[in-house]
Amino acid sequence: MLDALRYEWTRLTTLRSTYWLTGIGVLCALAIPVIAGIAVSDMPLDPESLATGLNGGAAFGIPFLAVFMAIIGIFATGHEYRHGTIQPTLTALPQRSRLILAKILVVSGVTVVVTVLSVALNALAMQLLWGDVPGLFEDPLRSALVGYLAYTLIYTLAGLGLGLLFRGVPSALVVIFLVPLIVENLIFGLSFLPSVDWLVPVVKFLPFSSGARLMAVDLSAMDMGPGMPDFDYFGRWGSGGVFAVFAALIIAAAWTLFKKRDA
Repeated sequence: MLDALRYEWTRLTTLRSTYWLTGIGVLCALAIPVIAGIAVSDMPLDPESLATGLNGGAAFGIPFLAVFMAIIGIFATGHEYRHGTIQPTLTALPQRSRLILAKILVVSGVTVVVTVLSVALNALAMQLLWGDVPGLFEDPLRSALVGYLAYTLIYTLAGLGLGLLFRGVPSALVVIFLVPLIVENLIFGLSFLPSVDWLVPVVKFLPFSSGARLMAVDLSAMDMGPGMPDFDYFGRWGSGGVFAVFAALIIAAAWTLFKKRDA
């Protein structure tokens, strides 16, 4: 197992794309509190605004860091198939389950470290621009930050699973962008129509939308609104569980097929 971990760590740290993707993801997330601080630093910070700055706007737009880390997850297996290195890899490390487990552990570890670093940089930027970051280690902000870490990690593992499942990069990238940005938004929008109101119970099982609830400070503000159906959402961790199950199913399917089919 140590050989597999050493191999995956060497592979990940010797790819230029790893540094480009993590750097761009951290900088994009950092840009949110910096721009907000320059524009409205004279306004007091409420918990929602504080959480938005600390997670780089992930809950109210494109989760920049999570997306870039998911691409790293896709590359963890997709690059091996794209460049034909999977054959020599399996020759050196024929225990396929150990290889996949090593990829999961190394990519997960890097994701956790990068996410914590990103939040720390965002907090530093807000401290410099606002002069104070209140309640950083108190609920509900603390739970929202832990949820953001879990969300980014699950997003990354979903990308890793998709790269292995499709044995390449393009198809996995299409899914990781298409599902949350188009498919889930389309289902959510259609659920407002009386003719397809049977979609209302489905909404709370949409994986990426459910995962976004991990980062929310006030879940009640997300649950209902004027003219909105009662989606009967799960709580923070229940919704996170939906997202985690989605990623786990992808990884399980990819892992099973990887052990059965040719490289």
